[in-house]
Amino acid sequence: MTTTVRRALLLLLLTPLLYILAGAPQAAFAHTELVSSSPKDGADLKKAPGHLTLTFDEAVDLDDVRVLTVDGDRLPVSRSPRGGADAVRVALPAKEHGKLAVTWSIVDAEDGHASSGRIAFTIGAPAAKAGGDEAAAPVAAPSPSLHKALVAARWAGYLALALFVGGLAFVVLLWPRGADEPRSRALLVLAWTVGLLATVASIGLQGAYSTLGGLRDALRPVTYADLLATEPGVVLAARALVWVLAAVVLGALLQGGAGTSRSPGWRVGALAVTFGLLRTTGMTGHSSEGAEPTWGAVADFVHLLGASLWIGGLAVLALAVLPRRRARELAVVVPGYSRLAAVSVAGIVGAGLVLAWQVVGSYDALLHTSYGHLLLLKTGVLAAVLLAALASRQWVRTRLDLAVLLRGDAATVRPFGYSVAAETGLVLVVLAVTSLLVTADPGR
Repeated sequence: MTTTVRRALLLLLLTPLLYILAGAPQAAFAHTELVSSSPKDGADLKKAPGHLTLTFDEAVDLDDVRVLTVDGDRLPVSRSPRGGADAVRVALPAKEHGKLAVTWSIVDAEDGHASSGRIAFTIGAPAAKAGGDEAAAPVAAPSPSLHKALVAARWAGYLALALFVGGLAFVVLLWPRGADEPRSRALLVLAWTVGLLATVASIGLQGAYSTLGGLRDALRPVTYADLLATEPGVVLAARALVWVLAAVVLGALLQGGAGTSRSPGWRVGALAVTFGLLRTTGMTGHSSEGAEPTWGAVADFVHLLGASLWIGGLAVLALAVLPRRRARELAVVVPGYSRLAAVSVAGIVGAGLVLAWQVVGSYDALLHTSYGHLLLLKTGVLAAVLLAALASRQWVRTRLDLAVLLRGDAATVRPFGYSVAAETGLVLVVLAVTSLLVTADPGR
């Protein structure tokens, strides 16, 4: 077993220990949902109630609960005197007869996911005689354009994370000379820039999403301020801070080149930044949901680490190493990356199985929920990526020696380049599906 593979295995095996030292995440379950209401939805009442009581499946913060009339007026919310921390009381407007409808929404304190619904009941008249305008009132929900922007920001963030972490690992473990190569340096700078911008944009977008707003709300300073007072906002702010610290690591590498990449002190700093980026990225997903949130978080870390090593290394290989077509580099770097990718894929698959069971929980949910369908789609695309990876690995086994002998002849290396390009393109699709999964509700 080579030194590179031993290091990658050691990093993957040390992940549980790092989580214990960093502090295991607290238990968290599915997104906050409404359990019951009093009066019940669809009830026929002889007298108009003065208030509505909503009971959720977990404790809620009053500031996270929003209840609106069909006209868009926000109703006062207070703690229910007869309920616990999971119940709230809503003051209702005066109404003598007809249908009274309200829409509620709540932001999950763990990951910022917004749940919403509609409750309507009839006062002094049968439901069939109620006004049609109120009956047709839509449930409050984030705008589709906002949701698309949030997914795009997530996708950019995942891609930047993979390129930055995987690119640094590729340079340190396989190709120290790459620290002086303009293409690899430009790739790392681009990844850092996109990562920081995507994180800052995600704060505004997540804030607007949590309040069921629109794209314009994502640009308001108050949206940033409100989200930064919540747990998801703190996590995003911590990630932005780690990206700022990553600039120090990247700047030292760009200034010192190959010599810096071999420095033990710099490697410790790069490892700390890598851990921080992976940890804060995983904390905004669904990994903590289920009966074993600690193991879910560990699996998510391994999953992100394996994907970053694979995708980031693949990008550096395709954009910086192969265009040089230098025989000695191909002889050393390509086999090393092939082995590193094999270890990374093993970690991705193993951790992915744990996450799938942790979040989805059953075969029925896998087959009959939109979240399960997205997960199956991701698995299918990943299978296609693995087929392209197998083609690349086969080239390494059968054609690499010939390519080295011919000193990187373009015709000989071209099939490997096509395979790597196909693998890279499919990986971008996998990241897009992953972004949809993060913003989707596992229970739907």
